[in-house]
Amino acid sequence: MSARDFLVELGTEELPPKALKTLASAFRDGIIKGLKAADLSHSNVQVYAAPRRLAVLVEQLLDCQADRTQAMDGPPVQVAFDEQGEPTKAALGFARKCGVDISEIDRSGAKLRFEQHIPGQATVGLLPAIVEDALSALPVPKRMRWGARKEEFVRPTQWLVMLFGDEVVDCTILAQNAGRASRGHRFHHNLDVVLQQPRDYVAALRQAHVIVDFAERRALIKKRVDELAAEQQGTAIMPDALLDEVTALVEWPVPLVCSFEEHFLDVPQEALIITMQDNQKYFCLLDGNGDLLPRFITVANIDSRDPQQVVSGNEKVVRPRLTDAEFFYLQDQKQPLESFNERLQSVVFQAQLGTVYDKAVRVSKLAAFIAEKIGSNPAHAERAGLLSKCDLATEMVGEFPEMQGIAGYYYAKNDGEAGDIALALNEQYMPRGAGAELPSTLTGAAVAVADKLDTLVGIFGIGMLPTGSKDPYALRRAALGVLRILIEKQLEVDLAELVAMAIAQYENKIDSKDLAEHVQDFIFDRLRARYEDAGIDVAVYQAVRAVHPMSPLDFDQRVQAVQNFRALPEAQALTAANKRVSNLLGKNAAAQALKIQAKYFDSPAEFALYAAIQQALQAVTPLAENRQYTEALTRLASLNEPLDAFFTDVLVNVDDENIRANRLALLAQLRGLFLGVADISVLD
Repeated sequence: MSARDFLVELGTEELPPKALKTLASAFRDGIIKGLKAADLSHSNVQVYAAPRRLAVLVEQLLDCQADRTQAMDGPPVQVAFDEQGEPTKAALGFARKCGVDISEIDRSGAKLRFEQHIPGQATVGLLPAIVEDALSALPVPKRMRWGARKEEFVRPTQWLVMLFGDEVVDCTILAQNAGRASRGHRFHHNLDVVLQQPRDYVAALRQAHVIVDFAERRALIKKRVDELAAEQQGTAIMPDALLDEVTALVEWPVPLVCSFEEHFLDVPQEALIITMQDNQKYFCLLDGNGDLLPRFITVANIDSRDPQQVVSGNEKVVRPRLTDAEFFYLQDQKQPLESFNERLQSVVFQAQLGTVYDKAVRVSKLAAFIAEKIGSNPAHAERAGLLSKCDLATEMVGEFPEMQGIAGYYYAKNDGEAGDIALALNEQYMPRGAGAELPSTLTGAAVAVADKLDTLVGIFGIGMLPTGSKDPYALRRAALGVLRILIEKQLEVDLAELVAMAIAQYENKIDSKDLAEHVQDFIFDRLRARYEDAGIDVAVYQAVRAVHPMSPLDFDQRVQAVQNFRALPEAQALTAANKRVSNLLGKNAAAQALKIQAKYFDSPAEFALYAAIQQALQAVTPLAENRQYTEALTRLASLNEPLDAFFTDVLVNVDDENIRANRLALLAQLRGLFLGVADISVLD
């Protein structure tokens, strides 16, 4: 069976740049799905995407479907015909369903059966529906209509290419008649590009100043921007999202170096970077010290005969935006940072929980409490907490919301606040996402934990718990942030104490009944996913959760110890033995002696286990007290042999109450040794 290449290109007005990659991938996937459903085999599938086009090239697509046989089973023969051999309604209905007369139905088996030979359809006739379905399934949140047409798409369509080999697929999709004429660059080659066959596509469009391959354009932009940055003795800031967006904006990328006046560098560089990246899609340049250079790189969509005109135009456009940032910065500095708290006294944090200023006061007190626990400066933490929300009322943050915390840092420095206090105003929002940077100072860590706990306690206290995918106050992220800070910065605190202090700050504004337990459970529940992502079995997490450690750092140390324990050769047997011990103790809780008495031992195995437990007790107790949990469990692994001998030679539930109670007490002491680290009986 022969095969040909297939090309579909839909030309449009400029597509949304942030969505271009997603639209292209979805278009390719939709075509592949349609071909699979039609049972049409093919080789490689390549997707192309540029500002005014989406295209898919399918190599070696079969000319025709294979013939196939379709079999349909009907009702049982005994139900299909009556005693006189006449077909019943069931038989006639089955025949109608098959589209044939009852005489053509096979009745040789237990059920009626109809087999139909279906010849394969020509691929060219199937392609329009496959393409139309793929376009209809694109993830477009809001579709457009244009002119008087009823068709809808993400942008108005302009042309359609559909070639199967050298043959045009005759169809109309989204108001465009399919042909073989694509279009070149809007300025360099504003003409039709006639394609004879699909394999000509990339080269022909390149001749027309259009690089249709998204990945190729992206790599070209990155390479050239890096080269230009090096020529300026700098490095370019190139976030992936920005690079993707710029790639989606140009068909023929030409990066150019532009500049701005050096006096703008007195403004916090983050504000300048935000306005140049977000508003203008420029690549900013940093020097070797990480400081902003008074230059940036724009990517033009035209290879100008006079590039300086393009440069001047971009410099002219960016100047007013930088001037705005400079104005806001100078205006804010006309008053001390702390004075902005006055404005926050009328800004609501949450209707039932008071103002943003109220939150700052609560965070201030809680941060001081935490700072004392972690060996930081309580006075600095208290001051940082009080200033923590001030910059929300500034002109700078009003214009650039992304500057919250960052603006506060600069303004606090300008006011002469201590370095760790200034840093804490930005670090309070850390970590800003999964795997993001943590506070570098203890003061910042104290304020960050305080801010997150205050939100958790307050929102839980008014019953606004996150449900499903709805988490408007980002409580899950706040809980994970608390855990990351305390664990990764090795900060030893009792979470129950911190939660209790946070609840106390709200006084009667929240319902405190069972609140502490709910908040603690919510926070520790976040650890489950954290450990699963790290490849740690959920049973390990559950083994530690069962003993309820209140310090996240302590919790993590126990988890790591149990994970190491599972690799020991004795682990499986000890886990099974602990389960058996747990069951025995659970069923005989009231029968257990308060004290182990050697006089009731009547088996060498009992004496041996008792001696092994006493030795382990002396060795393990100091290890557990010093959080050397891995060493403790490794030492406890030595109990495997005497414990196995005990269960082989000794019957626990004997008739003599004293002996039974003594044996249960012995097992309880053994179990207590393990529970000093985790409940390994819950391990698989």
